[in-house]
Amino acid sequence: MEETLTFEEFYRKKHGLDSETPIPKLQPFNIYRLNEAGKDKPMPYSRKDYYKISLISGKNKVHFADKVLEVEDNMLLFANPQIPYNWDPLSDDKHGAFCVFTKDFFNGYAHIKDYPLFKPGGTPILSISDQEMANIYAIYEKMFQEIVSDYAYKYDVLRNLTSELIHAAMKLRPAKFQTTSSSESNASERITNFFLELLERQFPIESTQQQIEIKSPSEFADRLNVHINHLNKVLKETTGKTTSQIIADRLAMEARAMLKHTHWNIAEIGWCLGFEDSSHFIKFFKKNTQTTPTSYRG
Repeated sequence: MEETLTFEEFYRKKHGLDSETPIPKLQPFNIYRLNEAGKDKPMPYSRKDYYKISLISGKNKVHFADKVLEVEDNMLLFANPQIPYNWDPLSDDKHGAFCVFTKDFFNGYAHIKDYPLFKPGGTPILSISDQEMANIYAIYEKMFQEIVSDYAYKYDVLRNLTSELIHAAMKLRPAKFQTTSSSESNASERITNFFLELLERQFPIESTQQQIEIKSPSEFADRLNVHINHLNKVLKETTGKTTSQIIADRLAMEARAMLKHTHWNIAEIGWCLGFEDSSHFIKFFKKNTQTTPTSYRG
């Protein structure tokens, strides 16, 4: 798997700048038309340290985490820094648009990572009709107009338009993004969010010398300063899964992605995921995926 692509590296690649060329003040948000990017080299399958929302016409194949999904119609793709991804067009004459922004772009305004579209474990892709695509593209057009304006507070406007884009997407398929709680501010939701943030903070794994630090439910409970029984109860209420199940699902997802997109051997992947003995990793992988690492890698 490629190393995480930084926002600066993306900007340099997108604009054909070498590593020595100084960049003027790099703003935390930018927007591009897809047909302007048509002749660019495709971005590698990797994590990025920024968020990206892409509106893409036609049939596409998307690789994200350990999954591959073909989208027959147009799509909206919501990419976050935790999950590696790329996409392959399966039809000619692509058009659309995409915006990129850093986590700092929303600091103090919204918890962007808490939106269902950006949470790990979900499917951050919406298949949309031509009419839905036209409606969404109208929001991008407002962004294009705003970003070239000389209005002193244009990035506040762009932040609002990005929020409008996210909510417009969730309104298209409201049942897909229902939460398990009527209030995200209650104690259970806060503990759940802290737990998931602590879990995700251990990724990406970019080197065979990097190993996750916390893996067991009791270690997470200690870090969160709650009793393990309480953590289990809270997570079961908010996610429908126990602490062990959530951890196992996330490790299995990461293992599948690493087996698929790296050349590291099985012992190295197992060690990175906290298994000192490769036989324990193989047993874990088979239990959670019903196949062996070797068979999965093919």
